[in-house]
Amino acid sequence: MAPAAGPLSSLYVRVLVLGSGGREHALARALHRDPAVSALHCGPGNPGTAQIAVNHQIDPADPTAVVELAERLAIDLVVVGPEVVLMAGAGDALRAAGIACFGPDREAARIEGSKAFAKEIMQAAGVPTATARVCETPEQVDAALEEFGAPYVVKDDGLAAGKGVVVTDDRAEAAAHAAACGRVVIEEYLDGPEVSLFALCDGEHAVPLLPAQDFKRAYDGDEGPNTGGMGAYTPLRWAPPGLVEEVMASVVQPAVDELRRRELPYVGVLYAGLALTSRGVRVVEFNARFGDPETQVVLDRLATPLAGLLHACAVGGLDPAFRPAWHDGAAVTVVVAAEGYPAAPVKGDVIEGLDEAAQVPDAYVLHAGTALDAEGRLVSSGGRVLSVVGTGADLAAARTAAYEAAGRIRLRGSHHRSDIALKAATR
Repeated sequence: MAPAAGPLSSLYVRVLVLGSGGREHALARALHRDPAVSALHCGPGNPGTAQIAVNHQIDPADPTAVVELAERLAIDLVVVGPEVVLMAGAGDALRAAGIACFGPDREAARIEGSKAFAKEIMQAAGVPTATARVCETPEQVDAALEEFGAPYVVKDDGLAAGKGVVVTDDRAEAAAHAAACGRVVIEEYLDGPEVSLFALCDGEHAVPLLPAQDFKRAYDGDEGPNTGGMGAYTPLRWAPPGLVEEVMASVVQPAVDELRRRELPYVGVLYAGLALTSRGVRVVEFNARFGDPETQVVLDRLATPLAGLLHACAVGGLDPAFRPAWHDGAAVTVVVAAEGYPAAPVKGDVIEGLDEAAQVPDAYVLHAGTALDAEGRLVSSGGRVLSVVGTGADLAAARTAAYEAAGRIRLRGSHHRSDIALKAATR
């Protein structure tokens, strides 16, 4: 068994990372730098992960294929990236086959897969969150919109890749979103800044990582539609003292305890999306996986080897008193998105300038929606194409590095926000 946390000492592990986005490239990068990892594989991965791991062209949402691959490669630890893979039952299948998996079983993953289930868990555990109504008919929707008033918050009950939420002052728009989704959760609007906190869980105990803040809107000034995330930064120097301890005590541990009480032990990362409101901390949402793009900056700052932490969660050996070590300084990530993102991203455009971007000191590029075409050229294959990470002694320096590198990338029609971490850096 792995030690409680930290480096795996004499234990070396063969790791398989499931997924193909920027989050998975960030996970693979952190694991690649961990001396305890003797072999690193990705399924399916992307052209970026291919530079540091062995990619395997499988469907990660096919549990049978995942187990077969893990057994063939003699994998010691599978790390699940996307929520759709968890909801497909990859964790269940791997554990049934005796393979350690960092990622919850399907039923526990419903804490993200169903907004209504998440609210049920929060209510039972006494977790502070927005008052909400689950609606399935137009009449229920109208009643909930009338009850809460503007701004209206309407959330698709199922998985929506971070884009199933509408926050609007336009009641007709809110009603139309509800009609398009079917079953929705409508809740009161939460004021105040939002914070993302990841907690590593072994089914009983939880250990926090560094808080981060992401930027959901597509354009500068928080304008435009919601996206999967256009950038992020850490640390949050402006966050109130004791925030992490408060969230662990009032949010994370009660949720883990409630799931365990229901015989749904939560193994993996529990992502708490928080609003620091005028009435105190409130949970906006739970996710069952590392958030993207917050993962890119949080793992950049992590000094404790990652494999030991994830393996300890997977085998039930996490020390609740352990706190990871962090590098000094700051990290900022800027997402380069394809033309038309998020509504209708254009795919297949050639990406150039990555070698030039790699020459920027204290910056590097993570692949998210990329592929190789028939001629071997790197092309866009998704909405969020690249995640450019800059580091520095403070947020200002990290922003400078990230934006200088992003400015050297050439992708026809692409766009990125210019104000990631700007307020925090000048605050």
